[in-house]
Amino acid sequence: MPIFVANKLKLSTASTIINTTTTMSADENIKIPADAPPAAPVEGASYSEQILESARRNNTELLLTIKSELNNDQEQLAKLINTTRELISQNSPLHLACQLGNWEFVDIVLDIEGVEIDPKNREGATPLHCAVKYTTEEPEHGYFVVDNLLDAGSDPRIKDSHNLKPINYVNADNTKLRELLESAEYAISMEIPEEEQLNGGQEGSESGSESGSESD
Repeated sequence: MPIFVANKLKLSTASTIINTTTTMSADENIKIPADAPPAAPVEGASYSEQILESARRNNTELLLTIKSELNNDQEQLAKLINTTRELISQNSPLHLACQLGNWEFVDIVLDIEGVEIDPKNREGATPLHCAVKYTTEEPEHGYFVVDNLLDAGSDPRIKDSHNLKPINYVNADNTKLRELLESAEYAISMEIPEEEQLNGGQEGSESGSESGSESD
């Protein structure tokens, strides 16, 4: 009888461990509560694992520690951020931070020279897509994140794998955000490419020379 109880206890314990492990790893996109304490750096974790954790929890202390350990080398930092992805979703650190509204993390990352501001995840979405979706939960803070992404150069014209632009994910009643994205798209459409500016300048100088020679 005691042997049976002991075996049952072992089975129950093993089942609990298995269930707990499965729950922890089942969903890469589990949302971390905003008031959750910052996670300390995990001993033995790679920089990629640490920076993903930093993005999820808005743990700027961990991010700054990574920057310090890399001697604030902008090239190495940009490479780390640009190449780090979640295994299934292919979300970058910027995707994660934007979909959770973790502005402090985003702010530091955007100041790193060479960071890709419009990387695409498995769904073809950019961090701007994620930030716009976040506005359905937090309209004001989400607007702030979107506005700053646009200021940093994020392209609102990019379509995801569903052929949808960030503006297509705006809530119908969020006129303010819709107008912001429309203005950003219009501003980009009005920009004259640098090559055209150079060519236009050359053509202007050539025509000026020709008219000058004719008048002579």
